[in-house]
Amino acid sequence: MKRFTHYFIHCGLLLSLLLTTALGAEDSAKDARLPLEELQLFAQVFEQIRSAYVEEIDDKTLIENAITGLLGELDPHSAFLKKDSYRDLQEHTSGEFGGIGIEVGMEDGFIKVISPIDDTPASRAGIEAGDLIIKLNNSAVQGMNLEEALEMMRGAKGSPLTLTIARENRNKPLVITVLRDIIKITSVRHKTLDEDFGYIRIAQFQANTGEEFRRSIKALLKASSPLKGLVLDLRNNPGGLLPASVEVADAMLDGGLVVYTEGRAESANTRFSAKAGELLNDTPLVILINGGSASASEIVAGAIQDHHRGVIMGTSSFGKGSVQNILPLSDGRAIKLTTARYFTPSGRSIQAEGVQPDIWVERAKIQLASNRQPDIKEADLSGHLNQGGATSTDSDSTAKRQESLDDYQLIEALNLLKGLAILSKQPPVN
Repeated sequence: MKRFTHYFIHCGLLLSLLLTTALGAEDSAKDARLPLEELQLFAQVFEQIRSAYVEEIDDKTLIENAITGLLGELDPHSAFLKKDSYRDLQEHTSGEFGGIGIEVGMEDGFIKVISPIDDTPASRAGIEAGDLIIKLNNSAVQGMNLEEALEMMRGAKGSPLTLTIARENRNKPLVITVLRDIIKITSVRHKTLDEDFGYIRIAQFQANTGEEFRRSIKALLKASSPLKGLVLDLRNNPGGLLPASVEVADAMLDGGLVVYTEGRAESANTRFSAKAGELLNDTPLVILINGGSASASEIVAGAIQDHHRGVIMGTSSFGKGSVQNILPLSDGRAIKLTTARYFTPSGRSIQAEGVQPDIWVERAKIQLASNRQPDIKEADLSGHLNQGGATSTDSDSTAKRQESLDDYQLIEALNLLKGLAILSKQPPVN
């Protein structure tokens, strides 16, 4: 009888807690009705686990597990963040955190790599966007939630982590061992390519990315006179902060809508626009994307594409068209909750579709032809005529390709910009 009484007292307290919390969240919908029968069912299951499970589990852990399951079943990006996870997320957006350097999500019970982060143990080990992690060390991933998997990936600098990976077009799983490190992300890098063409790489959208991007543009404009074209590399950029993506698009657009969001809550319906005036002064632009370009990367690519400001080149992006808000709780924990979908200026939803490139260029390696016989030219013939006063230019000796032949997509982007630069020159002299 005491057990029976305790059961109803405990369930009553739990129901009271659930009702109070749920009613507090429904201030804007006073006529909402809670599923009381389902809450009673939850309380019954909770008590059965609490009293009859083979190992004793404290109430706090059980409630945390319930919350984790509640959020984890919504979509791949909503999650319950314990104190460590919340702190790691804050470090992630500020640019320094511990781990192996990959952005991941859940797919069919496995951990899917959205993107490896530049210059991290994961990228150096050859982990690719789209890889499915099926084992971490000797533990199968299937059955874990995302939080548990992330916890296993964290560890002390220099400690090893072995990943078993299923990759498309591979008959057997790959086994890759990486050494954990302190991950320091350089959000924006830039350099000048040959013949006054600029290159900017954004690895991830962080709080200071917009400012760094503008500084990079100004540096390239100062170094080249004029800047003939710009390649913006968003490949394997998993996204980040939405405001940062708007700032980046703003630097390339002369006003107009960048992105808008729609959700159930009024606060989730927002519109973000670029200010009049752009830094690049109509400089030809190519944006590189691939399957690892997600979220904020897709916002930038979609805005540039809809405004016809540049050419999108590469392969289809990841297709994460949803917005997550971090909602801190009172005790240092938080929830990451999907609150809206975002849309490009023309009204396209990228969710599960991605941005489709204007020019499709697969990743490939270039191999120069071997045993190629040297070309015989007029200048090699005995007794050839001179140019007759025209200025000589040796294009073979002056043309320099600073990029690796392995980056076929970047070479194609640069070739396109060179072609546009040739067509934009002054008409020939009559």
